Amino acid sequence: MQSFFRFNEYKVLFYRILLVYLFYFITRVLFYLYNSNLIVVDSFYEFFRLYYHGLAFDTTAILYSNGLFILLSILPLVVNTKKGFQKFLFYLYFITNFIAWSTNFIDLIYYRFIFGRTTIAVMDSLEHESNKAALFGNFLVNYWHVFVLLLLLSYLWIYLYKKVKVTPVLPVKNIKYFGLSTLGFLFIVTMCIGGIRGDFKKSTRPINLLDANRYVSHISQGDLVLNTPFAIIRTISANSFKQQDFVTPEVITKYIKPIKQYNHNPSTKPNVVVFILESYAREYISSFNKEQKIPDYKGYSPFVDSLAQHSMIYTNAYANGYKSIHGMSSILAGVPSFKDAFTSSPYTKQNIQSLVSVLKDEGYDTSFFHGAPNGSMGFLGFGNILGIEHYYGKNEFNNDDEFDGVWGIWDEPFFQYMKTTLDKKPQPFMATLFSVSSHEPYKVPEKYKGKFPMGDVNIHQCIGYTDFALQQFFKEAKKQPWYDNTIFVLVADHGNTVAYDEYLKEFNRHTVPILFYSPNGKYAKPGASNEWAQQMDIYPTILDMIGYKKPFRSWGRSLASKNEGEAPFVIKFSSNLYQFMSGNYICTFDGKKAIGFYDKNDKGMEKNLIANRNAAMDLIELQCKAFIQDYMERIIDKKLAGY
Repeated sequence: MQSFFRFNEYKVLFYRILLVYLFYFITRVLFYLYNSNLIVVDSFYEFFRLYYHGLAFDTTAILYSNGLFILLSILPLVVNTKKGFQKFLFYLYFITNFIAWSTNFIDLIYYRFIFGRTTIAVMDSLEHESNKAALFGNFLVNYWHVFVLLLLLSYLWIYLYKKVKVTPVLPVKNIKYFGLSTLGFLFIVTMCIGGIRGDFKKSTRPINLLDANRYVSHISQGDLVLNTPFAIIRTISANSFKQQDFVTPEVITKYIKPIKQYNHNPSTKPNVVVFILESYAREYISSFNKEQKIPDYKGYSPFVDSLAQHSMIYTNAYANGYKSIHGMSSILAGVPSFKDAFTSSPYTKQNIQSLVSVLKDEGYDTSFFHGAPNGSMGFLGFGNILGIEHYYGKNEFNNDDEFDGVWGIWDEPFFQYMKTTLDKKPQPFMATLFSVSSHEPYKVPEKYKGKFPMGDVNIHQCIGYTDFALQQFFKEAKKQPWYDNTIFVLVADHGNTVAYDEYLKEFNRHTVPILFYSPNGKYAKPGASNEWAQQMDIYPTILDMIGYKKPFRSWGRSLASKNEGEAPFVIKFSSNLYQFMSGNYICTFDGKKAIGFYDKNDKGMEKNLIANRNAAMDLIELQCKAFIQDYMERIIDKKLAGY
């Protein structure tokens, strides 16, 4: 009977696949333990409830990675139970499973930086790095415990696999063997197809990342339902850029105003210097947290605080993405990134009207400074698309004595390099600097060890160091004739390691400071505002400040003037959902409809008010739809060049 129905083979196959589920469960537990401060789980019951719903996503990932193994295990090959064939299956099983399963370990650490499961987009980030070996080595040293866990669990898995073996059996009657094997094959394949799709319903599409949010009581829980292999597999060749038909063009014109034209200020041509500060979250700066009322709060940016007293600052500002390249496109071109980065989409290579192109047309010299190896982060490639004339990187700095060993040139010497380079520029000029030192592995130059407060999390001393580098830059820049006629902008690309519970809240996970400073006060009137603001507001704000009179494309709004019909708002993408903030509410939008509304002060997004929906909420959903529709249309149809 056993030789006909292959009960032993099927039993062993079931055991081996069950082991995969077990180790996916273990990594889900580890994921939660490593990130428990970011994911709200109130009880063991809730964890296992989420795990139950996560089984569908585990099944899809497991069946994708084990498809060939299962197929070869159940095909009527006669040799299935032989030692040599089983050895081959052993290697196939562990190679494919290890590649998929081990990606879960990435998010034990990486999740705290991007607040989402890693997708195939991580390859876009690594593509432009020339120091991959150094980055991996640094990660290995700093997070050795992750690798220890990976190795120990892998050893345990192999041990458990070998505990149960297939009994060598030869089929007695080939007709029955092949016939019953075929039936078993068809049954198992059918179950696998359903498992990969997520169910057997003909009317539904295969499950995707958004489906994880169907089962949560808090937005952050969606990432606990998911697993990293699933997130990577489902985003391979995925393109979230799709034309939408939510609203009429008149609604877009009325509520989004993608074409701006200002006439508030006289035409001038001051220099423009934009500092995009790596991971320099709003949390770290005292002047941006006066209204937060955080117990025992400490800031780590004394110079930025002193500059803020003479600057126009926005204390309720957000990033329009979660990676460095997202920050560059949002700040300089006013093009945010949502589920998929615009900069890694098929539509990046097009003419893009931006702060760079507009100022070039106005006669500005344009340059970009980044102390990393040239091309790192994709900045050089995207800078070329924007038309930046001069790129200054590690190659141009040409002194490896100031190299931090991982990312690039230390901020202090590189900031001074930018200053001396600007001294030689014809005016007016527009320069952007992207800093590097406030980045993992969170080190400062040897000579400055102990100079800056270590704080409560590993990035705090790096924030102090970059703050010092800014101070030294401004100290020397003040001596130059170009200084007084310059608009300075300080903004972060995204947030980073969180020390205070206030910034662990879902809504506050992508906060950035936005600061405008002009030495003579002509362009940026000092004062603090808590209105909604975002990275893509910087581009139109500068054009408004300098009195640019022509129409231009911008989804952001000027922060420098009160413009009728341009209500403050923020849009970003987090936990696989759009988040649109305007007026008194935060709206979560799944790509088709609003699924939640939260009071603007409910930063934890804990109390969904959708059951008490009102007209103001309806309008916010309409605005969100209008924005997404125009965003998709302009990107896909290559309408970013202008009006």
